[in-house]
Amino acid sequence: MEDVTDTVFRRIIARCGAPDLYFTEFTSVDAICSKGQARVMHRFKHTEIERPIIAQIWGMDPENYFTTAQMLQKMNFDGIDINMGCPVPAVIARGSCSALINNRPLAQEIIQATRKGAGDLPVSVKVRIGFKEIVTEDWIGFLLEQNLDAIIIHGRTTREQSLVPAHWDEIAKAVALRNKQKSKTIIVGNGDIQSRAQAYERIKETGVDGVMVGRGIFVDPWIFNKQNSVRDITVKEKLELLIEHIALFQEVWGSSKNPHLLKKFYKVYVNGFHDASTLRQKLVELESLDEAKEVLKNYIVTEVPLLHTV
Repeated sequence: MEDVTDTVFRRIIARCGAPDLYFTEFTSVDAICSKGQARVMHRFKHTEIERPIIAQIWGMDPENYFTTAQMLQKMNFDGIDINMGCPVPAVIARGSCSALINNRPLAQEIIQATRKGAGDLPVSVKVRIGFKEIVTEDWIGFLLEQNLDAIIIHGRTTREQSLVPAHWDEIAKAVALRNKQKSKTIIVGNGDIQSRAQAYERIKETGVDGVMVGRGIFVDPWIFNKQNSVRDITVKEKLELLIEHIALFQEVWGSSKNPHLLKKFYKVYVNGFHDASTLRQKLVELESLDEAKEVLKNYIVTEVPLLHTV
C-alpha cells in the first residue's frame, strides 16, 4: 500500500469509521539507516487520530532492524510490523520481504533483532502462505516458534500475487496449528475482504482473531464504520469527502509530494452514479489540485441534484 496508506488517507478513513489498528506504508530499514533517511521518514508521519498505529518495516540487514526499532520506540508507535509478504519482483530480487520464506535463518535473525530493539512494543510479521508453492504449516510453524505477538497471513503465495482468490482454508490451517501448539500469538487473516459482513464471516469460518483490509478500502472507505457502509453514502457526501482529501493532502504535503499521487484515489469516491467515469477522466486530466477541487464543487452544485445512484 505504498503511497496509499499515508497519514492523509488514514485521517480520512478515521473520519469515515476508525479501524482497530492502523498501519503505515512499508518503509525500508536499510534506507532509514542510510544517508537517504530524510527521503523516507515522511512515511512514519502520524497524528493522535491515527492510533493505535503500527509502523511497518522491511529490509535485509538485522542491525538496521534493531536500530530502526529503537527509533520507532521514541516516535511513540504502538507496535512494529515486519513485512515478509510483499511480492514485488524488485523487492524479492534483493532477498527481502516474501523472499525470506526461503531464508529462515535470516528471517529469524531479523525477528530477533527487531524484538530486541523494540523493547516493550509488540512485534508482528506479515507473511504469505508460501513462495512458489503453499507451505502454510511448515512456514507458520516456524514463525510460531519465534514467539511473535501476531502473525498477519495473506492467503496467497508470492507467485500468485493477487491473481487468484485468497486461500482462506490455508489461513484456517494456520489457526488450527496455533491452537494445537497452545501459542498465544494472534493470527490475523488478509485477502479479498471488501465488506464488514464478509470480515465477520471469515472470522467465524476460520477462527482468526481479526482481519486486515488492504485493497478493500478502495471499494468501501466506510468498511470499518459500524453503522454505515458505502451503500449508505450519497454522491454529494462522496464528492465532498474527495474535496476534503485533496485539501488535506495539500495542507500536509504542500509541494513535497507529487500531486498526481492523488489520481489513484479518484475512483474511491467517483463511482456508483451515472457519468461517474466521465467525471473521473476529467479529474485525471487536470494538472492542478485546486482545479480538481473547483470541478468537484461545481459538479456538486450543478449535477448532483439531478443524479441518482446506480
